[in-house]
Amino acid sequence: MNIIIKSSKSLTQSLQNPNHLFTSQFSTSFLVTKTPKAFKKKRKPKPSPRTTLVQTEPNQNPNLERIVERDSLFRFLTKSKQYLINQPEHVLRLDDAGKLHRELGFPRGRKVLRSITRHPLIFQTYRHTDGKMWFGFSDLMEDLLAEEQSIMDSMERDRVDKVRKLLMMSAKKRIPLCKLHHCRVLFGIPDDFRDQVSRYPDYFRVCVEENGLRVLELVDWDPLLAVSAIEKEFMVDEKGAKRKFNFPVKYGKGLDLELEDARKLNLLNTLPLVSPYSDGARLDLWTLEAEKYRVGVIHEFLSLTLEKRAYIHHLVEFKEEFSLTKHTYQMLLKQPRAFYLAGTEMNWVVFLKDGYDKNGVLIEKDPQVLLNEKLYKYAQMPEMEQGAQVGMEKLHLT
Repeated sequence: MNIIIKSSKSLTQSLQNPNHLFTSQFSTSFLVTKTPKAFKKKRKPKPSPRTTLVQTEPNQNPNLERIVERDSLFRFLTKSKQYLINQPEHVLRLDDAGKLHRELGFPRGRKVLRSITRHPLIFQTYRHTDGKMWFGFSDLMEDLLAEEQSIMDSMERDRVDKVRKLLMMSAKKRIPLCKLHHCRVLFGIPDDFRDQVSRYPDYFRVCVEENGLRVLELVDWDPLLAVSAIEKEFMVDEKGAKRKFNFPVKYGKGLDLELEDARKLNLLNTLPLVSPYSDGARLDLWTLEAEKYRVGVIHEFLSLTLEKRAYIHHLVEFKEEFSLTKHTYQMLLKQPRAFYLAGTEMNWVVFLKDGYDKNGVLIEKDPQVLLNEKLYKYAQMPEMEQGAQVGMEKLHLT
């Protein structure tokens, strides 16, 4: 009887597990059942707008691209200069500076002292009587700042006219003062421009809105200022001005137009241009006239800048005032004769091509630009060169 029961149990087990003869009491968890990562086929990372260049290699202008690289190289210099100028006695405690990576322009997680020591002729560190380390400008830098102030004083009227033209281009002839302050370096506007406004009551009026926002308004429209750079060029070189922009006509292949005929047809669509000083806000947003207006506004905006170029955040700052759209990037790419876009898709720079020669050198240099170039030169020196030292001594004597 017991034999029958045992045989029935074994029969039941064999039915439940047909591979019972091959089972093992040892674990097989140690066996590799997945392909190791080292042998897996690596997928190419998706292109990121943060690193993807605007221009492909055949279309790149190396000279203009190097200017963007220079901005990155001197980021700490330019941002720290602006920040220290507004500090008492132009100094800052090193412990506090280490927490201001965004304001001073040094990489997050890095020591600020590392960036300071890269420009020994511009910045210096010292131990204060309180036992703390501080950093500030060198004597050379203080001399350059005095020279810069002299330039600001001599160019004050020019800067005032720039602001007037910006107001005349704006939709409601008014711009918040904070926006002008944010872009002040772009146009060479002094830090204390908000205080200078009161000296020009015939041009400007400051209004304070309910939320406390101070807005600069245009008082007087000057028709002599309402002439754009492209209009001036049109009077001198009409043929060149006509070729600057291109708004092509869409037509079927059945027309089979020759190149010259297509050019003439596109020219009929391109002209007349729309003045950036006209009321662009009344135009239907997606019409050809509105696009002409926006292209003209950006062209005039860049012509007012010191270096005939601007970053994306500068344009975004005036998005409402100049009736710009989110398609500004694509719009500028369609005008390669007038503009050159450099940098990456996320942080691009637009250059006014007519402002630079074939070697990427700015054709007309404002006195402030010349001073900036001098600053960049000293910033790259580990120590004062003999010729430069003699020049600075002469500056002190005068």
